[in-house]
Amino acid sequence: MNGGCADEGSRPHLPVMLGEVLARLAPKPGEIHVDGTFGAGGYTGAILETGASVIAIDRDPTAIEAGAALVAASGGRLTLVEGVFGDLDEHVRDLGHDAVDGVVLDIGVSSMQLDRAERGFSFRFDGPLDMRMACDGPSAADIVNGADVSTLHRIFNAYGEEKRAGQVARAIVEARKAAPFETTKQLVKVIETVIWPKAGEIHPATRVFQALRIAVNDELGELVRALGAAERILKPGGRLVVVTFHSLEDRIVKRFLAERSRREAGGSRHAPATVVLAPTFELLMRGHDEAGASEIADNPRARSAKLRAGVRTGAPARAVDPQALGLPHVDLSGRGARR
Repeated sequence: MNGGCADEGSRPHLPVMLGEVLARLAPKPGEIHVDGTFGAGGYTGAILETGASVIAIDRDPTAIEAGAALVAASGGRLTLVEGVFGDLDEHVRDLGHDAVDGVVLDIGVSSMQLDRAERGFSFRFDGPLDMRMACDGPSAADIVNGADVSTLHRIFNAYGEEKRAGQVARAIVEARKAAPFETTKQLVKVIETVIWPKAGEIHPATRVFQALRIAVNDELGELVRALGAAERILKPGGRLVVVTFHSLEDRIVKRFLAERSRREAGGSRHAPATVVLAPTFELLMRGHDEAGASEIADNPRARSAKLRAGVRTGAPARAVDPQALGLPHVDLSGRGARR
């Protein structure tokens, strides 16, 4: 089903934890930084103001189109690339650079996408059940209408951590017998027959919509690939800064930086270790940064944000093991979502 990838409009977008991102990334004049999630250009614009150059990536063509004015004002220091950030090292090399000084990633859907009903990301507005960041390929409606009950159950459980995933999956399969799902409102109504709204709690559709969005866009898989790509393209001393918004994303980033910042003994459980792998990153801080109270008051989206960061060492990049990073596995082959 095709939704709408229309003009995103002029509603202001507030970049989350901008001050903290700049402090950890520490861009300088003459450096090259990658903004892997361009969105409305909040981080990119601030990095450009420091005198650094930016290669900004976004899979959403409307974001790329909207960034044209920023490109024109950058004096040649901004290059926009339409693509996925999981391939950020390839994008950088295609532009003639062997390494960069920094990589910043703001994981998840942007508020400009959430606030446009025609994109189908939000349960707050009635619109096409879409959720595709790149505006092509199978949509959320394709998954909801085409996946069997066990696949829907796994999606809602693994990607949304929804306790009633099985009940919601069965309700969806039963409801679509009467008519296929086409809008967000249709899906919300079915979810609310299983999970009743309660005062003071999140909307009943929150976790299901999150799960579908992640499945449609392979968000967690892209995150794992992006972490590996950043490791390959950052020069020694280069900085990786990642802002996440829910536990699944944060767990992956936390495990990646923890694994990469300690010495690892190579080998296997059947043979003694023969090689000690040097750390590829040093942690910039213990734990993570969080948004301050004043920012949360101005921008509620910042409430769940966590920032983690590391500095690249000179050690060779390694292969990334998605399972070791806690990437949930849901087989969506032939069931509507792209992998």
